[in-house]
Amino acid sequence: MKTATKYSLRSWVMVLALAPTILVGTMLALYFTNSRFAELDQTLLKQGVNLTAPLAIAAEYGLQYHDREHTKRLLDTTHQQNAGLIETITVFDRDHHPFVSSNYHHDLELLMLDDSSSMPNGIDVQHFGDTVVMWAPIRSNLTLYGNQQQMEPQGYVAVQLNKHEALLTQYRAGVAAFIIVLIGVQLNLLFTFRLLKNVTQPITAMVSAVAKIREGKLDTRLSGDLIGELDDLKRGINAMAASLAEYHDEMQQNIDQATSDLRETLEQIEIQNVELDIAKKRALEASRIKSEFLANMSHELRTPLNGVIGFTRQLLKSPLQDNQRDQLQTIERSAANLLAIINDILDFSKLEAGKMTLDKVPFSLRDNVDETLQLLSHSAHEKGLELVLDIDPALPDNLNGDAMRVQQILTNLVGNAIKFTETGSVNVRLDLADESDQHVQLRGEISDTGIGINEEQKPLLFQAFAQADSSITRRFGGTGLGLVITKRLVGQMEGQIGFSSQQQQGSTFWFTLKLEKGLFQMNQDLNQQSLAGQSVLLIEPHNSSRQTLTRLLRNWKMDVEAVAQLSQVRGKQFYHLLLTNEICDDGEQLQQLQRQYRSNKVLFLCNSKPQPWQQQWCQQGLAQYIGKPVSQRRLAGLLMKPPVAVQTPITEPQPAPTAIEAIKKPNDNKLLPLRVLAVDDNLANLKLISSLLGEMVAQVDIASGGRQALTLCQQHSYDAVFMDIQMPDLDGLRTTELIRKSSRSRHCPIIAVTAHVLGQERQQLLAAGMDDYLTKPIDEAMLQERLNRWTKAPNQGLSDVIDWPLALTQAGGNEALAKEMLSLLVDSLPETRQGLDQAMAINDNAALQQQIHKLHGATCYSGVPALQKLCAQLESSLKQGQTMAELEPELLELQDQLDQITTAAKHFLAA
Repeated sequence: MKTATKYSLRSWVMVLALAPTILVGTMLALYFTNSRFAELDQTLLKQGVNLTAPLAIAAEYGLQYHDREHTKRLLDTTHQQNAGLIETITVFDRDHHPFVSSNYHHDLELLMLDDSSSMPNGIDVQHFGDTVVMWAPIRSNLTLYGNQQQMEPQGYVAVQLNKHEALLTQYRAGVAAFIIVLIGVQLNLLFTFRLLKNVTQPITAMVSAVAKIREGKLDTRLSGDLIGELDDLKRGINAMAASLAEYHDEMQQNIDQATSDLRETLEQIEIQNVELDIAKKRALEASRIKSEFLANMSHELRTPLNGVIGFTRQLLKSPLQDNQRDQLQTIERSAANLLAIINDILDFSKLEAGKMTLDKVPFSLRDNVDETLQLLSHSAHEKGLELVLDIDPALPDNLNGDAMRVQQILTNLVGNAIKFTETGSVNVRLDLADESDQHVQLRGEISDTGIGINEEQKPLLFQAFAQADSSITRRFGGTGLGLVITKRLVGQMEGQIGFSSQQQQGSTFWFTLKLEKGLFQMNQDLNQQSLAGQSVLLIEPHNSSRQTLTRLLRNWKMDVEAVAQLSQVRGKQFYHLLLTNEICDDGEQLQQLQRQYRSNKVLFLCNSKPQPWQQQWCQQGLAQYIGKPVSQRRLAGLLMKPPVAVQTPITEPQPAPTAIEAIKKPNDNKLLPLRVLAVDDNLANLKLISSLLGEMVAQVDIASGGRQALTLCQQHSYDAVFMDIQMPDLDGLRTTELIRKSSRSRHCPIIAVTAHVLGQERQQLLAAGMDDYLTKPIDEAMLQERLNRWTKAPNQGLSDVIDWPLALTQAGGNEALAKEMLSLLVDSLPETRQGLDQAMAINDNAALQQQIHKLHGATCYSGVPALQKLCAQLESSLKQGQTMAELEPELLELQDQLDQITTAAKHFLAA
């Protein structure tokens, strides 16, 4: 939109009226004045020439005969006759000497030509300020024999003219031109003012009237007689004002009516807002009740399941008849399925409420995937399905992320593929989709040969409680939440998920995940270079498994011949013999194959348990077996094991180990010299956890409520307390606060045992003074891990500073890696001490905070919880602005901790 000019109409009229007149008048005056000036200059020169030329002719006689008197009279007469024009007249001889002058007192040097100058051939003219000097040659004319001959000049005459009269005439002409222009401007002003009066003043009045009308003064009218179109404009403005006044009155009536209607509408909206507010409060209350209901149901369902699963596993450790063992295993599987359904419902609830949080911990991708598929392989093998795992070699193994949620995604997708596939195979492929300096983009693909998905069900697949088979005669169970949970978990990991499917031809589900690269190596390198060049005979009837294993072995630079059956073998000798456990019927046939192909090592690829004779071969070290899907790490480890001397195996099969022998725990050895307290109001749970702890520690005390637990903690000093949360007399949080406040066990670790799994509860537990938590149903391995993490190991007083079980846990169970991480921490301590001393010497809080932050990061994977906690406390205090003087006790404690770790590390690193 153009902006309005700041000049008024009156100004514009003045400018447009006066500017052309002044410009044109000035141009004409300048033109005619210049013409007059040029004309006067030409007249002056012409007069000078008319005087000078005759003088040159007349002076020839006097100069030739040296008659000065004659020449003097001639010059004086001419000067007197033209006194107003001539300043002086001087005659010079050919040697430039003055001969006669009409004015001797004048400056003759101005009139004299230089000696070096030649005589003028004609009349020369030069201007000197207000004067003009003309030179004309004086010649002698002789007639010889009737011919007139022009002689050389005898001299020259110089005439000096003044311009006074010419200049005066010029000035008069200029003044006259100025006066004429001024008169023209005055006349133009006269007409301009007349125009302003008849045109611009009415327009200004119209503008003022329009402004008043715009302000709402609709009774404004223009009066008076105007000229031409201005009178039409005046009548139009008056008519417009009248129309606006009429419209305004009508609009005001409409506004009054609309205001009345709006008031009624607002009253209705206010009523609706009140109703909506009430509905919102009811919805929030319903959401709160739902969350509380889910929490309570989680507790109420997990508590009996804890007892069912726990005591079932305890019974499985005892000698049982085969039918009893089958029944107990059925109970355990049913309880596990029920627990999975409960977990799905609770996970969906957390995702709906936005309370699902993802951990970020280092983990081994291949170990994580292997563990997941091993748990699912049993259900696949029971249905006779081939479960195939193919991992891109370029995909990094050490990553940071939520390993449990990655497992959950794979479990949901692979579990669905197994559930909806009756025959054929389920293929799991993981590829590297993209990579940067800090992140990797993982792409997973799960393909099956199952029933597929029809077109009507595809749009509903990722909706809650929707299933591909929703009929009342459906064959497949489940809550219908698995894919919904998977999709939202993938979204939280900055990934995508999709699928393609055709009925009776199978389905393919794909997903992508963005994960951080790990800074620490979770597993020791297997040195697969040692396998390069070794020959392998792979006998695998299943095409997908054969192709996957062939690619893997060839990626290790091994010489592979892969066939589907024995008749297709073309080679003569192979170092390794890999075959499925159904290829050979007995040990004699396998021995023949070994002799035929001169194989030193035999490896069975098993979809199920090895046959008795195969187990016997493995027990004697003559063969090895690995379950499907094949773990890359385990396969490489088995291939790199040195071969044993070939010997004839025992032909009679030996009985398989009993279940009690197969699941022997390390805690069958000497019990830990610890005294722990188990607290739970549910007698079944209390009996279970006390039974499990009784297999691990020397003494277990029990309490059936919070008050009883508080009394026991005031009487005894415990090494650890396992505390239930929901108890009728005194809940676990309040009991923990009272124990921490005043008891003999106020400094012991308190571990919550809860069935609640909502994300915010962990912060509530830690804020109440608890050190860790354990979810129900209680897993024996997790119980052992928590016990090792928070209590002293036997015969070692060093766990106050170095928690070796924790270090092993942080290193994924890799002892070599745990020692390496501890060694790196100890090696960095001298530099850390120096940085701390320098920062404290110059009282630099920023430098001190940087050093402690660096040390804090180094403690996260070294099994030093006390130092890690102290670093976190110091870093937080420095960020809040506390000074070094205020933190002096903590800094001294930090120095002591570094000394103790340096000393204690020698024991662990030397072990």
